[in-house]
Amino acid sequence: MILRTNFFIFALAIVLGACSSSGQKVPETPALSTGIWRATLDMQGQTLPFTFNLKEVGASPSGDPQYELFLQNAEEELRVDEVYLEGDSVRVPMHIFDTEFVAKNEGNRWVGYWQKNYADNYRLPFEAVAGEDYRFAPVASESSAEISGKWAVQFADDSLASVGIFEQQGNQVTGSFLTSTGDYRFLEGNVVDGQIMLSAFDGEHAFLFQAELQDDGTLMGDFWSGSHYQTTWTARPDENAALADANTLTYLKEGYDRLAFTFPNLKGDSVSLSDPKYDNKVVLVQLFGTWCPNCMDETKFLTEWYQNNQNRGVEVIGLAYERKDDFTYASSRVQKMVDKLNVPYDFLLAGVSNKKKAAQTLPMLNRVMSFPTLIYINREGEVANIHTGFSGPGTGKYYDEFVQEFNERMNELLDQPS
Repeated sequence: MILRTNFFIFALAIVLGACSSSGQKVPETPALSTGIWRATLDMQGQTLPFTFNLKEVGASPSGDPQYELFLQNAEEELRVDEVYLEGDSVRVPMHIFDTEFVAKNEGNRWVGYWQKNYADNYRLPFEAVAGEDYRFAPVASESSAEISGKWAVQFADDSLASVGIFEQQGNQVTGSFLTSTGDYRFLEGNVVDGQIMLSAFDGEHAFLFQAELQDDGTLMGDFWSGSHYQTTWTARPDENAALADANTLTYLKEGYDRLAFTFPNLKGDSVSLSDPKYDNKVVLVQLFGTWCPNCMDETKFLTEWYQNNQNRGVEVIGLAYERKDDFTYASSRVQKMVDKLNVPYDFLLAGVSNKKKAAQTLPMLNRVMSFPTLIYINREGEVANIHTGFSGPGTGKYYDEFVQEFNERMNELLDQPS
């Protein structure tokens, strides 16, 4: 009730602020507290906590302080370099994603909402308080429950098995879930009285996991994502738990040995895989979207790799599947991502972020199962391999194993005679 009341007050303040053009004084901007903040999202009757670090990074030409915000999930910090203050309001666009915080700024407290700008009526109540640095529970003594290690996980709505990897120190837990379509990135939380609680917020996705440790040593719990998605999950300790082979889930239909497509680039010019630029080159085709955090992780990896290897006769093409079937919108989202991540390879606008519709744009594939998906093409133009999903830096050694496998495969393709 308190949160709803504050939200109403904030909405009223916005309305009143609109009267400033007729002579009413705009409220002065309260000074912001820098350092660690603890934030919460109210979603599906649950509370999702996360932390961020607010830093003053200079001053505007008019002398007003400028800020950057760093979202924190376990060992990761995601830089958000747009923090806009106006009167008693603050607006924070979430780096490459088309989402933002909009809140009333009380200096050491923000009250408002997080919204997805591309979705209709997608707002979750949001609050943040300066100076608080914990997830679900403050640091405490050793927990009576211990969940470190590898777990065989089954989500109720996924026929394929997943893997949980957790590291616990006292009542603090970090880790991730690996699935056949990607990982849940950097998760952080606590174990309290036999209950495990993990969360992550990266600007696009809001993930909340809870589970109870059972008498037989298994876990049973729930998973919430954003405003509407919920499922259950179970897990058992298993150091041999493994995913299905990511190199076998997506493949060419019978009768095909190569990929073919023509899509517009960010300027609207048609680009085809058969263009001279790609002749006699090894080509990586990345199916991705700017709304996809796993795609962001893969793009960062491919950016660094391509910068170090582009003189070896290789090209990368990103096929963007965006939230709206609108060229201006989609191209602007991809261009913002290219600029912020300094991506040097080509991007084409291939369609919308619906897997069935995406598969229709590449009819030679059996399906599009995941964003991202990476397609390896040899110098003869033949598909050499298709890798579904991506195990990013939040998965530790599994990311290292992907990097090793990727380099071995690329070295083999690039070292073949041209």
